[in-house]
Amino acid sequence: MAALTPLDGGGIKTSRASLIGGIAVAIGVFVLWQALARDLGLGYFASLVSGAVVGALTGLWIWRADL
Repeated sequence: MAALTPLDGGGIKTSRASLIGGIAVAIGVFVLWQALARDLGLGYFASLVSGAVVGALTGLWIWRADL
């Protein structure tokens, strides 16, 4: 009995459109994170670093998941 394998080899496809979409989402998440942090009165440096990390991880996930 043969194992089920994807026809395309099973690799993750990453297109230029998903890369651009991931960058756009990362920027959007970062901007929204900063707006929320400003409204909550959090420290500037901590919100800047955490917003950059969360934005980058979300953008990376969008790019790799090819959404």
